[in-house]
This record gives sequence, C-alpha cells and structure tokens, in this order.
Amino acid sequence: MGVGIALLAAVLFGISTPFAKLLLGGTSPVLLAGLLYAGSGIGLSLLYFTRRTADEAPLTRKDWPWLAGAVLFGGVIAPVLLMTGLTHTPASSASLLLNLEGVCTSLLAWFVFKENFDRRIFLGMVLIVAGGIVLSWRGGSLSLPLGSLAIAGACLCWGIDNNLTQKVSASNPYQVAAIKGAVAGVVNITIAFCLGAKLPGAAFLGGALLIGFLGYGLSLAFFVLALRHVGTARTGAYFSLAPFVGAVVSVLLLHEPIGFRLLIAAMFMAAGVWLHLTERHEHRHRHERLVHSHRHVHDEHHQHTHAPGVDPAEPHTHEHIHEPLTHEHPHYPDLHHRHTHT
Repeated sequence: MGVGIALLAAVLFGISTPFAKLLLGGTSPVLLAGLLYAGSGIGLSLLYFTRRTADEAPLTRKDWPWLAGAVLFGGVIAPVLLMTGLTHTPASSASLLLNLEGVCTSLLAWFVFKENFDRRIFLGMVLIVAGGIVLSWRGGSLSLPLGSLAIAGACLCWGIDNNLTQKVSASNPYQVAAIKGAVAGVVNITIAFCLGAKLPGAAFLGGALLIGFLGYGLSLAFFVLALRHVGTARTGAYFSLAPFVGAVVSVLLLHEPIGFRLLIAAMFMAAGVWLHLTERHEHRHRHERLVHSHRHVHDEHHQHTHAPGVDPAEPHTHEHIHEPLTHEHPHYPDLHHRHTHT
C-alpha cells in the first residue's frame, strides 16, 4: 500500500506542473508558488476540520518539535534559498540541481537517521535520479556559483524536511500537510509581495488554489502516508518520478514533442522503480517495547487488548502498546521496523 500511495503522490505533483506552467504568464513565479502552497493549506485545512472524526491520530506534544523543524527547513528556509538561487541561475541548471532533493533525502535517511538500505535500493535510487537528470538536462556545463549553491541548499533543506516529517508520519496526514502548506504559502506570498508582485484576478486565483490543493496538498498528504509505510528514502525515490509524469502530461496537454531525453529517462526510471518494487528485505529482527498511536488493524504486530470506550471496528486509532517481539518476515522501514542491522 505504501508504494502505491507514494506513486500516487508523485503522479499528482507531476500532473500539477504543466497546469501550473499554463498559469505562469499571469503572475510572478514566486507568487504562483505561494498561491499553490496556499491552496494546499486552505484545502487540507477544510478537509481536516470537516473530517475530524476520521480515524487518524492527531498531532501530540512530542510531535510538534519535529514538525516545527520540518516547517522551518521545508516551508521557510528552502523557498527563500530557491528563489534566491533562481534569480542567479539559468533554468537548465536549476532544473538539474533540483534533482538533488531525492539524493539529499536518501543520504540523510540512510546515514543520519539510520534507515536501512541495500545495494538494490541504492542502485534503484541512482537510476531514478539519473532519469531526472537526463530529463532536465539542456546542455552546457554545470558550475556551482552562489545561485547554484543556494538551490543545492534548498534541496538539502527539503531533504531535512522529509526526514523530520517521517517522525510525525503516524499522525493525521491532512493535519501535517495543511500546516506545512499554510506556512510555505505565507512565506512565498510574502516574498512575492516584497519583490513587487500584484495579486491576480479571481479566475486566476481560483485556478491556482485548486491546482495547489490537488498537486501540492493531496500529494503532500499522500507523501506523509507513504513515509509511514515505506520509510523516507524509498518514498523520496518514488516521488522523484514526478518530473517524468509532468513531462508525459506536457506531451499530451501542451503537445510538446516526445524527445530522445524523455525516452532515455523513462528507461532509467522504469529500471529504478523495478528494482524497488522487486525488493525483498527479510531477516529475523526484534521489536522493542513501543507505545504510540496511529491508524491500524490487528495484524501480527497489533495484538493488544482495548481499554473501555475504544471502538473495536477496524481500522481504528488509539494509543496501544507493542510488547517485545522477535520474528521474521518481509518488511519495509515503516513505523514498526526502524531497527538496526547486523
């Protein structure tokens, strides 16, 4: 399920790109980014408050420091660095550099947050990122002046954001994504107005907010759900397919030509996804005692009794205890399998 959700997040974000491109002539890129994020924040907030009884765990006090860090790096610092870099960097170099987000996400997950990976997963990530590089390459040389360093810094901040968000992925994904979208929207809109941007007409605003809700809001909520099920590095790798999805939709929607780069990128990405989809990670492992709350069914990891007042209908959400358990089965680095390996 986590793989499918991650791919759906990539598809929604990828589809939003060509539609956003249609709006670019009507306002500045910075203001458009702010409106897209605002659409995400507004739409998901409405969804969250109208579905408050939905069976998802709300954010808790211990989640807020992680979420605050994610919002700071991904919703505040990263957009500022990106906009700074874009003013000093050619579009071709910027597109290429943005592929660093997937690399930063995976490297931080593996070496800082100690998420498991093997050669198969590493090679799959390399192929997916290589496909993104082929897709965005426009010729010329890539140097690292100040603008390029700023964009690379933005990718690093988004990589930190993704890893910190994994820490709160057990909580309501609509609530998490709404907060992140609202903050990023405020930051980008503020930057745009400081740069002299003017608010566009009502029709343009409605279109931008709708695209933002679908392509940034729901996509981000599904991204958070995928973090819960398959871990950070794998979710980031699947999400790196978004540029390819956007390119395919551009071919169909904007009648852009099918170039040689698109075909080569498709082969790289297909091979990378195949390596990930055919992964089988299985070994004997031990679960330490764990107390947490998230949406679940009573599988082999959730064999517990219920306190009075808990609705037994599944899936359901309540605080529950995982007693120590040692067993063997195929698994991802999800909420219950963040263990070390010998």
